Amino acid sequence: MKTFFRIISLPFIWLWKLLSSGITVLSNLFFLSFFLIVLTAIFYTPTVKVPAESALVLAPEGDIVEERSPMDPMTKVFNNLAGVPLHGETFLQDIIDAIDTAADDPRIKLLVLNSNRMGDVSLDQIKAIGGAIDSFKQTGKKVIALGDTFNQAQYYLASWADKIYLHPMGAVNIHGFKVFRLYLQEMLDKLAINFHVFRVGTFKSAIEPFIRNDMSSEDKEANKLWLGNLWDVYCADIAQHRKIEVAILTENINKFVSQLASVGGDRSQLALSTGLVDGLKNHQEMEQLLKDIVGPSADKNGFNHIGFQEYLQTTTPSYTDTKGKKELIGIITASGTIIYGKDTVGQIGSDDLIKRIRKARQDKRIKAIVLRISTGGGSAFASELIRQELLLAKKEGKTVIVSMGAMAASGGYWLAAGADAIIASPVTLTGSIGIFGAVPTVEKTLANIGIHGDGVGTTDIAHFGNLATAMSSEEQAAFQMEVEQGYRQFLAVVAEGRKMQVADVEKIAEGRVWDGATALSLGLVDQLGNLEDAIAEASKRTKVPVANGYFIELTPETYLERFKRVEPPIDALAARLVNSPLLPALLRRPLMQPYDFLLQGADPSGLYAHCLLPMPATTIR
Repeated sequence: MKTFFRIISLPFIWLWKLLSSGITVLSNLFFLSFFLIVLTAIFYTPTVKVPAESALVLAPEGDIVEERSPMDPMTKVFNNLAGVPLHGETFLQDIIDAIDTAADDPRIKLLVLNSNRMGDVSLDQIKAIGGAIDSFKQTGKKVIALGDTFNQAQYYLASWADKIYLHPMGAVNIHGFKVFRLYLQEMLDKLAINFHVFRVGTFKSAIEPFIRNDMSSEDKEANKLWLGNLWDVYCADIAQHRKIEVAILTENINKFVSQLASVGGDRSQLALSTGLVDGLKNHQEMEQLLKDIVGPSADKNGFNHIGFQEYLQTTTPSYTDTKGKKELIGIITASGTIIYGKDTVGQIGSDDLIKRIRKARQDKRIKAIVLRISTGGGSAFASELIRQELLLAKKEGKTVIVSMGAMAASGGYWLAAGADAIIASPVTLTGSIGIFGAVPTVEKTLANIGIHGDGVGTTDIAHFGNLATAMSSEEQAAFQMEVEQGYRQFLAVVAEGRKMQVADVEKIAEGRVWDGATALSLGLVDQLGNLEDAIAEASKRTKVPVANGYFIELTPETYLERFKRVEPPIDALAARLVNSPLLPALLRRPLMQPYDFLLQGADPSGLYAHCLLPMPATTIR
C-alpha cells in the first residue's frame, strides 16, 4: 500500500521540485538582471555629441548649492540617467565648470542664460558665476539672457549678458533689499510662556523676536549699514553691465509708481524704457532670434543648442581628480546652522564636519585645507569643537584657509577665527561676535489649565533647569554669568586668531554684523574673493598646484546616515508649539524656521553664537 502511494505521489514530487527549482532560477535571474541594470546605470555614461556652432543653454533648476543634499542611491542613479538635477538643486561648481569649459570649446558659439526656474541663490554665488561669464566673454563669444520675468537675483545674473530679452507679459522686479521679521512677544504673553533671555552685545539681536514686538533701534542701525553696502554693490554691478548711471538706476526704482503710470501700468514696457532690458519677445520670437544666431537644430524643431546638464557629461568636474597627485589641497564645504552632534539637511553637525576635517588632517598628501562655510552660526560649543579640530590640523603642519560664502557670522566666525587666512566676498555677512542663551519656562501656561509644579531636592540648586517652575534669581544670575564668560571666550578666540588686542576686538563686536568689504577694513578678514581665490591662496602658501584641489565629501556611511535624517526638525516644532488658532497656518513655518538650531543638536550649555539674519538668497528675491 505504501509502495502504491509512493508511486502515485512520485510525479507530483518531481513536479514540485521542478517548479521550485524554476522559481529559484527565475528569482536568481531576476536579481542578476536587476543588479546588472543598477551597475549599468551607475557606470554607464551616455555619449553626448556637442553640435558645432551651437549655444550652451544654462538654465539652473532649483536652489544654487555648494554642498549637495543627500538622497537615496536609487533615486540618484535614475536622476543621473535622466539628467535631472538632484533634489531640485544645481551645484554651483557645475555651473562654473560648464561656463569655463565652453569658453574654450570651439563648438560653443553662444551662452544663453535662462533663470526662469532658478531658486534661491546668494549674491556671492551670482558674482562667482558672473566671473566665469566675464572670462567667457573675453574669448569674443556672446551671452544672451532670456526671461519670462526677473526677480532681483535672476536679473542680477542676467545683467552679465550682452543682451537681455523679457517676455511682453513679464516684469523686472527690483525693489531693494530688506530685513523684516515676525516678533513673538505678544503671542508668548498670550500663551503665558516666560522666555528668559541672557545675552551680551548691544547688537546681538538673534533673540529679539522672543522679547519684543518690533525691531530695536540698534538692530535697525546695524541692518541699515550692511543692507546699504550690499545694495550699493548690487546697483553698481548692474549699472556697469547695463552702461547706465547708478543714480539713474536708483531713481527709477524709487519712482517706480510714477514711472509705471507713465507706461500705462505695463511692467515690461517700463523695463524696456528704463534700459533694464534690450527687447520684449515672446517664446516664439526668442527662439527665432536664437535660430538667427546659431541656426536651427538638427531636427529643425528648435535652435542649435545643448543643455547644461547634457554638456556637463562632456566636462571633467573641477577638484575631483586625485590620481597620480602626491600633494593635494583638500576642499570642505559646509552650509547651514551649526549644531552639536550629527547634522541633517540645512545644518552643520559638529560630528560630521570634524570627521571630514580629521580625514584631511590625517591624509599625508593634503598640505592645505580650504573650508568653505556659509552659516549664521548656532551652537557655541559645536563651533569651538570644530575650531579645535582646525587648530590641530594647523599644529600638524596643514595650512588652513577659510572661504566665507553668503554668510559666516557668529559661530561661523568663531570657528574661522584661527585660520591662516580668511577670504570673504564683498557681499558676505560676517562678524556678529556675541553670544546669548534662551530658556523658556511654562509655569504660567500650566497654571492657566490647572497644572502646578512643585517638589523637593537634595541641594539648593536642584531645581535649576525645571521648565515647569519659575526661574529663580540665583539661576538667572548663574546663566547670565555663563553667557558673559562665553562672550569673553569669543573675544579671546578672535583676538588670538586675528592677532588683535581683546579691547580692539570688543570695539567691533557687540554682536554687530558686517559686510565683507567692511570686515576687511576692520581686520576681520584678510582678502576679498571667492572659493577659487581661497584655493589660489592655499596654493600660494603651500606651492601645491591649484589643479590639485579636491572636494572632501562625506564618507558613504555618513552620507547614508545623513540621508536618514533628512526630515527638518522645524516641522515637528511648528506642529507642537504653534499649532493653535492664535496663529494662521501660513505664518507658522516662517515664524519658527530661524530657530531650528534650538531644537535638534542643541548646545550642551544652552549657549549660542548665532546670527538671526535672512540669508542673502532670501534678501534679494
